[in-house]
Amino acid sequence: MIKKIVEKVQGERTRDGAGVSLVRVLGKPTIESFDPFLMLDSFDSTNPDDYIKGFPEHPHRGIETITYLAKGRIDHKDSLGNAGTINSGDAQWMTAGSGIMHEEMPKPAERMLGLQFWLNLPMEDKMTVPKYFDIMKDKIPLVEEEGVKVHVIAGKFKDIQGAKSHHLPATFLDIELEEGAELVFDSSDEVTSFAFTLDGDAIIAGEHVEAKTAARLKSGNKVSIKGAKGGSRLVFAEAPPLREPVAWAGPIVMNTQAEIQEAYKDLRERTFIKDKPE
Repeated sequence: MIKKIVEKVQGERTRDGAGVSLVRVLGKPTIESFDPFLMLDSFDSTNPDDYIKGFPEHPHRGIETITYLAKGRIDHKDSLGNAGTINSGDAQWMTAGSGIMHEEMPKPAERMLGLQFWLNLPMEDKMTVPKYFDIMKDKIPLVEEEGVKVHVIAGKFKDIQGAKSHHLPATFLDIELEEGAELVFDSSDEVTSFAFTLDGDAIIAGEHVEAKTAARLKSGNKVSIKGAKGGSRLVFAEAPPLREPVAWAGPIVMNTQAEIQEAYKDLRERTFIKDKPE
């Protein structure tokens, strides 16, 4: 049975970081319905002035961030001592856990196209030791069918395994479809699943979905996506919901306001960084 669209959220243009122009799709209004996906920011620009100021050093606690670049380049570094670059087709997965300081600086490109997810951590893992890994393009399996390409960033697609998450078993797919091409694949009804139209419109569950829209799916065990006029590019994501309380203030996401206050106290007292990996 094909999952139907039960909610559509179209992104709104905003600015974040040091003035980066982006489209915010998921956020505080969608916490409950898209659980455990907290935030989704999409960036798409051919003008470096929209993003070149980037995201200077900032803290995170209690979440995982997954950045995926369909096109472009981002340099990054963090308080774990990691530094590097992700380019077109690469992803970066960071478990902030107990606390991390992070910096992301996009570089001029012909086109900057990609997104960042915030994935919530379970209550028992909020203060886990921070972890970090890049998922480079040559390590992302590519599944090709007629008129369809599926980049398996994380999780499993038709028995093809992508990167494995450390905490919640999340799936992330980058799906490219030629106009009229259709892709149907299995999906559990026990997870939160949605498709985000990254580039162009798409036909999802037989319904036309405009670009830069997250379409949440429910009640079924299969997903149907079809390429719209001119072709479509989507990111499909799914993970089991946590159904836990969420306290969210800026870059910190915990379960209670007391934990939020403790995090900001740690920042003031310079005790925010708790652990480093061995």
